[in-house]
Amino acid sequence: MEPVFIVMTHMPDTATAEALAGALVEARLAACASVAANVQSVYRWQGKIERANEVTLTIKTTQRHYAALEAAIRAAHPYELPEIIALPVVAGLSSYLQWVATETSPDHHA
Repeated sequence: MEPVFIVMTHMPDTATAEALAGALVEARLAACASVAANVQSVYRWQGKIERANEVTLTIKTTQRHYAALEAAIRAAHPYELPEIIALPVVAGLSSYLQWVATETSPDHHA
């Protein structure tokens, strides 16, 4: 089975996150993207401690699509340095993992 990744990024607002999620699923770079609002991020940026309300975008994809997914996020992301991290899925419900692979396949027709 093809390796599955969970990719995370944070967006400035729900509308921006939902737009990116829709574009990624439409392009079959993601099987699913979950938008979770109202996280408080605390980080150091350019020597200062910053705080921001953000929206978490959690994206389910395959290893094969990661490079294109990262490029799409970077192209659409409003931040100068967006957080884009990929976590490999080491275990999971096999039928769900197969669904992720199927939904990111360009040959799949609903």
